[in-house]
Amino acid sequence: MPNTRPQVLVISGLDPSGGAGIQADIQAITAMGAHPLPVLSCLTVQDTCNVHGAEAVDPELIARQIRSVAADSPIHAIKTGAMGDHRIVSMLRTVLDELGPLPLVVDPVIKAAGGGELADGKLVAAMRSELFPMASVITPNGPELAELGGSDDVTTSAQALLDEGAGAVLATGGHGTGPTIENRLFRREQVASSWQLERVGGEYHGSGCTLAAAISAGLAEGLPLPEAIEHAQIFTERAIRGALRVGRGQPVPDRSLIND
Repeated sequence: MPNTRPQVLVISGLDPSGGAGIQADIQAITAMGAHPLPVLSCLTVQDTCNVHGAEAVDPELIARQIRSVAADSPIHAIKTGAMGDHRIVSMLRTVLDELGPLPLVVDPVIKAAGGGELADGKLVAAMRSELFPMASVITPNGPELAELGGSDDVTTSAQALLDEGAGAVLATGGHGTGPTIENRLFRREQVASSWQLERVGGEYHGSGCTLAAAISAGLAEGLPLPEAIEHAQIFTERAIRGALRVGRGQPVPDRSLIND
């Protein structure tokens, strides 16, 4: 008899370098023991150094793909990455309403590490008003959180996003400095949780995608959010320690090993 696994619907962009985007999602979700159901939101001109351009997929085509997959396959969690266009977010809100309540991990991809833009003002506004309120957790890095929350203070910005309706905010610390990375989970009317991880080298192309996708796999399995985050952090740390030199830019986490 065929085996079954938890299944994660992924809506994200294509990175030709294979370091970030939907490839990172597919690899991380698979390594974490779930099955990815991938739908492309945008095509990017991208390498390990920067994003040089992007073109969104037609929102109606994305909607047709999601509805077709959902009619055939059980979906246990959803993960989003780069959206490409504000119209995709509006479409996605409608389609996700049709699917009913499911764990949703939103990685609010705004800007590449090299400075290339992946979201304009209209797209950021649409994510805040239409996608964040549906999210079980959003996973901004430091610069994204400051832009979205309006403050360089992590707690202030995270609270602002909670006040706007996000279910939880995982403020990731990979873009910081110092010997440790601190990831902090903020939830309404609860004391913030935090994890300290050893910082290995500098920054890595696709590490945020890897972490968010791994969290979605844990939620698809039915894990509570803090436990899903802990498992995802362990996996991401392993992938970073074995990072690959793919191009002249940032190393790429090696997500090829099946998680133990």
